[in-house]
Amino acid sequence: KATVSVLYWTHREMPASKRKMSEVEEVVEASDKPTLYARFMAEDGTATGPKVQLAVDVSTAQMETLVNGLLQQTDKVPYSFFVGGQEVTTDNLAEHLKSQQNQKWLDKMKSEGRRVTQKLLDQQALQVSAEEEYEITYRPQAVFKVRSLTRCTSALSGHSEAVLVCSFSPDGNVLATGSGDKTVRLWDLNTQTPMATLTGHTQWVQVLAWSANGKYLASGSKDRKICIWQGTKLIATFSNHKAWINALSWEPFHKNLECDRLVSASKDASGIVWKVTKAKASQMQRSLAGHTASVTSVKWGGLGLIYTSSQDRSVMVWDPETGVPSKRLEGHAHWVNSLALNTELVLRSGAYDHTEKVFGSPVEAQAYAKERFEAVAGEAGEKVVSCSDDHTLFLWDPSKTNKPVARMVGHQGVVCFVSFAPDGKTIASASFDKTVKLWNAADGKFIANLRGHVAAVYHVAWSIDSRQILSSSKDTTLKLWSMKTKKLINDLPGHADEVYACDWSPDGLTACSGSKDKTVCTCFLFFTVIHATGSHLETLNQKVQKKKRKKKARAKETHTLSYFLFFFSFSGSYQKEESVAAPPSLSYIIVSRQFFFFFSLSPFCFAPLYCVEVLEEEKRRKKVKI
Repeated sequence: KATVSVLYWTHREMPASKRKMSEVEEVVEASDKPTLYARFMAEDGTATGPKVQLAVDVSTAQMETLVNGLLQQTDKVPYSFFVGGQEVTTDNLAEHLKSQQNQKWLDKMKSEGRRVTQKLLDQQALQVSAEEEYEITYRPQAVFKVRSLTRCTSALSGHSEAVLVCSFSPDGNVLATGSGDKTVRLWDLNTQTPMATLTGHTQWVQVLAWSANGKYLASGSKDRKICIWQGTKLIATFSNHKAWINALSWEPFHKNLECDRLVSASKDASGIVWKVTKAKASQMQRSLAGHTASVTSVKWGGLGLIYTSSQDRSVMVWDPETGVPSKRLEGHAHWVNSLALNTELVLRSGAYDHTEKVFGSPVEAQAYAKERFEAVAGEAGEKVVSCSDDHTLFLWDPSKTNKPVARMVGHQGVVCFVSFAPDGKTIASASFDKTVKLWNAADGKFIANLRGHVAAVYHVAWSIDSRQILSSSKDTTLKLWSMKTKKLINDLPGHADEVYACDWSPDGLTACSGSKDKTVCTCFLFFTVIHATGSHLETLNQKVQKKKRKKKARAKETHTLSYFLFFFSFSGSYQKEESVAAPPSLSYIIVSRQFFFFFSLSPFCFAPLYCVEVLEEEKRRKKVKI
């Protein structure tokens, strides 16, 4: 009763205080079951509000209500909770405490060499100390929720060889794919149709990277060339490397308003900083020479530093203005395959996010991009994680020390790819041991194993709300995993061969995959807003409705109209102020104001065949009378 009184006086000045107070009282007093004393803690270790007495079976939804009340939130914010360093994934706190207690009991029995049966385990009752104070750490989550992928909505064909890489533009409206057929293809996601085929390479296209303002697309190939595209136009070709291109990364938008500089990593053990300009003499700015083997990955960080990994087993930090390495991070025992930054999503998307803000000037957009970066980086700064052929990962904090923060072990095969969650709190690693592992980004502690693939896992992609992760594998499938339950949500078949790449658009509405079967599969989604302001909800709904209208318009265009005249009979057709678009897979005769006839010889007759079709795209549609 004393605790309830404290809570009442703390929150009586809040808006809608009576309603909030009744919710808090309900959380504290609703159950006659055993209770415990708990204190809610923020992630930085600061206590939130006084010690409270909770029912042991309090649900996560009730704890969420209580934390929002303690923080005096006007708009309800969703939270995840951690007890003893482990996330509460059960429906209520009692089940979580019981699982922790059972695990401790099993460890004790194992250390003593005693036999344990399921019956003995079930007999263990939950024991809660009345004197112990439990610390419950809360972590804010995204106020929107991305719906789960359920199936492939489109299979985009056009490439004549395996699709090796796919990448969404920062605004999420255009998809770029690179293939072994030496081309880059651009796809319109509103209509699920090809926009352009970019030809400029003479070997496999292995790397794609969009500038954060969406103005440029860079492609790297096995032909040692880097092509810079603006729209569908090739504006620059860089060919100073002596071996194929392994990775590309653009300078962040909040550091460079024009986004006209990028860095490349090559098999020739070097990196080069380029500037996109008409003057050829100034295109190559700096050469990053320091590695002794192939440079496998490169990232241009939000603090203005460049990070590279190499097969010489090291990670290096560079100053892009001087080309001089500032730190060398060593620890891996084999090739370093990939790097990831905790700020990668905000660096990739710049000022674009799911809210689709409209800015009055590029300077305003740059300021917003900087604000997004600082919100993710926070006081902890920019962190780097590396993965290696030695089956391990290393977590680094280069701004503070050249020693690893943590060494993460557990994989039983080569770790080929690693990625931070958009909120920077979790790390996912993909390995040839057929698993995806999750790690705590703060201290590198192991969280969970995601098992389900039956062959090597090549790539992972996060949803922008950090609640789901998509993995692609050699077993021809994609799998969608829940970060709350750490279990499989959906198995996504659709490809007929190995799936080399996958990506999730920065706006969260589309996911894609590229496969050895020469196809690109896409899945269109939309948001579910959990808690949001009216303007936020309106913006999301407008975007969803806009995409639906475009897809419906495209569906109407696919209808065709054919008229045939057989056995020497003739008929005319009058179509008033209407045109019809036909699918490209059929052959038609295009007419405007004239009749065309062609004759075909058959075993039965010699017939004039009359066919009238109008093939017009929406932008160039004309109204004709026949």
